[in-house]
Amino acid sequence: MFANVPTVLTPLRARLLLVLAVLLAVLLAVLVPTAPGAFAAGKPETGATRPGAEVVAVTRVADRQVDLSVRSTALGGRTVKVRLLTPDGWNPHDRRHRQHWPTLWLLHGCCGDYTSWTSMTDVAETDSLRDVLVVMPEAGWNGWYSDWWNHGQGGDPAWETFHTKELRHLLERDWGAGSNRVVAGLSMGGQGALLYAARHPGMFKATAAYSGSAHPLLNDESVDRIMGFFAGQGNDPLRVWGDPVAQRGIWQAHDPFHLAKRLRSIPVYLSCGDGTTGPLDAPGATSALEADFNRQNHALAAELKRVGARHVTTNFYGPGTHGWAYWERELHASLPMLLGALGTDGG
Repeated sequence: MFANVPTVLTPLRARLLLVLAVLLAVLLAVLVPTAPGAFAAGKPETGATRPGAEVVAVTRVADRQVDLSVRSTALGGRTVKVRLLTPDGWNPHDRRHRQHWPTLWLLHGCCGDYTSWTSMTDVAETDSLRDVLVVMPEAGWNGWYSDWWNHGQGGDPAWETFHTKELRHLLERDWGAGSNRVVAGLSMGGQGALLYAARHPGMFKATAAYSGSAHPLLNDESVDRIMGFFAGQGNDPLRVWGDPVAQRGIWQAHDPFHLAKRLRSIPVYLSCGDGTTGPLDAPGATSALEADFNRQNHALAAELKRVGARHVTTNFYGPGTHGWAYWERELHASLPMLLGALGTDGG
């Protein structure tokens, strides 16, 4: 009974069916909503999969404190934490009235982590930061805020790429961070704050370093000391920047002293003790590390003056060791400069 039915569609019928299929696909794309919760999970709002950083978990740890678990391509697909100290009224999930906040990046030192600033200082109780988003990212026990050389192979870990590209884009796209930024840090993080401001012109409007590694190439003692840090936890110290002689160009590219010209146009705050017993120390406490960093900071300050930097504030306060009591004090001392660069009075 089907002998007269054609087994092949006519060209006209085939074209009509193709047009109908295309129209149906367009209607489905318009009518079917994006799956709920995609933004809350920290994924791109388009639903597309992108290389780079992705938030895989969110934990509220205290009032105004949120931890993001971030999976990073620059870190070989590993997941690390980023702590946010959020401003009053922060609600990045309100798409209609979403606000982008001025942002202070606070960088931890060697042997610390993303919790260091909130656990060791009163930063979370500082009223002048209630109108600012404070970003405290993990940087590794001894990551040195660098994309490691890895004997010329590069790759994991690439902390600088993670922070300045992946995390920055993620926070500004989905978590209320604005493009108005300043950066501060202590010790290893002080070096990181200077490096990021110098190596990424325009990214930060001001930078502050407390007891920072400001000139690791100052002399053999300084080189040997930082190489000792590079070797921490059984690491091959040459993985970070290579050999200080054979790869000297890489070392200079990560030495704030050699990048001083790139810091001329922004406010810079440098502070350090001299390593002797200070007012906030236990009796008899001394620190050879602080004494070394003190010499490095004096060298950087002199170089900044030589190259014409006009917005440099120094507080070389003499007696004092390498400790949190001083760094908390110096954070407060530098906040007027940092918040002024952001255009907020912190009131």
